[in-house]
Amino acid sequence: MKKFGFMFMIGIVIIGVCVLGFGYRTSPEPNNYYAVYLNDKSLGTIASKDELEDYIDENGAYYKQKFDVDKVYSPKGLQIRKLTTYDGKVDSVSSIYKKISKKEKFTVKGYEFVIKKQASENNEDENPKLTTQSIYVLDKKVFKNAVEKLIYTFVGSDAYEAYISNNQAEIETTGENIQNVYVAEDITVKEVKIPVDATIYTDENSLASYLLYGKEQKSRGYIVQAGDTIDNVAFNNKVSPEELLIANDTLTSTTNLLYPGQQLQIVETNPQISVVEESYLVEDMESQYTTEERYDNNIVIGQDKVIQEGVNGLERVAQDVRKINGVISYVEPQGKTVIKEPVNKIIVKGNKYIPDVGSTTSWGWPTDSGWRLSSGYVWRSNPVTGKRELHGGLDISGTGYGSNIYATNNGRVKEAGYHYSYGNHVIIDHNNGYLTLYAHMSKINVKVGQVVARGDVIGLVGMTGVATGPHVHYEIWKGCDYCRINPMSMY
Repeated sequence: MKKFGFMFMIGIVIIGVCVLGFGYRTSPEPNNYYAVYLNDKSLGTIASKDELEDYIDENGAYYKQKFDVDKVYSPKGLQIRKLTTYDGKVDSVSSIYKKISKKEKFTVKGYEFVIKKQASENNEDENPKLTTQSIYVLDKKVFKNAVEKLIYTFVGSDAYEAYISNNQAEIETTGENIQNVYVAEDITVKEVKIPVDATIYTDENSLASYLLYGKEQKSRGYIVQAGDTIDNVAFNNKVSPEELLIANDTLTSTTNLLYPGQQLQIVETNPQISVVEESYLVEDMESQYTTEERYDNNIVIGQDKVIQEGVNGLERVAQDVRKINGVISYVEPQGKTVIKEPVNKIIVKGNKYIPDVGSTTSWGWPTDSGWRLSSGYVWRSNPVTGKRELHGGLDISGTGYGSNIYATNNGRVKEAGYHYSYGNHVIIDHNNGYLTLYAHMSKINVKVGQVVARGDVIGLVGMTGVATGPHVHYEIWKGCDYCRINPMSMY
């Protein structure tokens, strides 16, 4: 019995030693591991941060080849935090990698260019909204060279090279000198890690194409028919003549002749940035003669008689011109010199009173001489809304803010007031099947119901409503209100 008691005590001691010894061995120094989080959600714990990063890089061979980079990185939202613990349990890097790959895309190092653009160019909007767009490249030179290609497209490579090299020819008689070229938007750049599924531009040509045409490039072919001109091909295909020139390298000017069977590309531009070109232009321009009407009580009303034909004069006109993506947005007159005076056309009309019925064959011009068409009756992207639409009239600029606007035919004022888009405007019913509209006036000089004669001053040039610069928007309607026709077809 004593022997059994002794053996029992020995057993207890051995068990105690074993237990105490085991407890001592499970209390080592704490482990330094790493807790892995993706978008603040825990994925597990790993023994080595470097091992995970190396594993991500080693398994990114496809993206290394695709983007020609040396390393692939973890997603933006991945966080690896150092963790001190007595728990010896860790996850394998392969299991953590699989969890990451199912939730987020891995990244490569590159650059993010952020373009901040004003959403509205309406002069009356005091708090215009800004839109932002990110463009990713692996080399900053790709973005720089792509923008330079866009500048070449809108300004011309020879003209731009002469400007940046300070090698422009001096203007002795006529000519044009570029004063400034810049991008209107605020563009910032920073080095970032780019998700591999993002659109990453690796060459300047593809980025230049995007900057010019946007993501959805709409391109189609057109075969020239007999009698086609650049203007009517552009109009019939709902693009501007300038867009037609951009899409076809063989065309250098809107005066180029086309031949039947010639193949052209029709592409609508959608520039992602605004290339601004400011230049000083001196040009010899015809000054259109005016038509003088004389009334004779001995001649029956409607039986007009031309006693002197009109002859256009010639003026040397100097202007500051601002273009945005190749389209005139602002013209400021800088003076003009008369080279040859115009000769007025003189028409003798029956009776001395002013009829409110206009001629259907003879139309005056709505502005002073020195004018320039900043936009014709063409299909284009609206410079304010960006929508593709028909510009239903003529934008006539160059005569200066506050210069005269003339009625182009006899008639009765149908409307004179303010419109959110046209601004201060006048509509004249010529009672001959035609109406005319004059928009963006700084001042209106006539009232509704007033009878006006061709050449009467009905208002002054301004930029009210939606306008990027001082000009008169001029429309001719045939048959009904807003049934627009090309005003140039009447001259």
